[in-house]
Amino acid sequence: MTIEAVVFDFDGLILDTEGPVFTAWQEEFAAHGCPPLTIEEWAAEIGTTGGLDLVELIRTRATRPFDEAAMHARRRVRRDELLTRETARPGVREWLDDADALGLALAIASSSTVEWVEPHLERLRLRHRFATLACYADGIEGKPAPDTYLAACAALGVAPGAALAIEDSPHGVAAAKAAGLMCIAVPHQITEGLDLSRADLRLSSLAETTLREVLDRFN
Repeated sequence: MTIEAVVFDFDGLILDTEGPVFTAWQEEFAAHGCPPLTIEEWAAEIGTTGGLDLVELIRTRATRPFDEAAMHARRRVRRDELLTRETARPGVREWLDDADALGLALAIASSSTVEWVEPHLERLRLRHRFATLACYADGIEGKPAPDTYLAACAALGVAPGAALAIEDSPHGVAAAKAAGLMCIAVPHQITEGLDLSRADLRLSSLAETTLREVLDRFN
């Protein structure tokens, strides 16, 4: 089937939010005298919602006094400080340009809320590039459930089999495949060691090739 739409994950794919969020949590684990939070543990949280109870992990492992409200306030300030340094990941703008030139519809499918995704897209001046944001909400489960991808395709008026998903995590790849989309995995530093074998193609970066070349390869 001819590809009619490209559906992008957001966190870690469009913008590296994963690194700042992970770093801020790691610093809180250290501040409370906990053993380091590992990538293997963090993998349960990547690309999904509520995969890991991080507060409970700190609470049970802390060797220093734990004030949850103060911890969250400090962590969010640190996270946001790190996020301001991030720009769109390599190749993202070029792939969006390719999609526009090819007449392909564009959407976001994210396990984050629209209240998280949209302001970041606005800051990057990319919000207008996407016809719809299919995000975690009431009635739309986070990945690995297929809900966000099915919602994105429905909003675009495109059959899932005619859409291409771009993902960075095992949960995201599982969601895309469960929804019936072709899927390209583009891991970042945190997810590059995780199992992305269910994807139809793996790239080291979107800057590695062009959307046109990928579509030619699939065809």
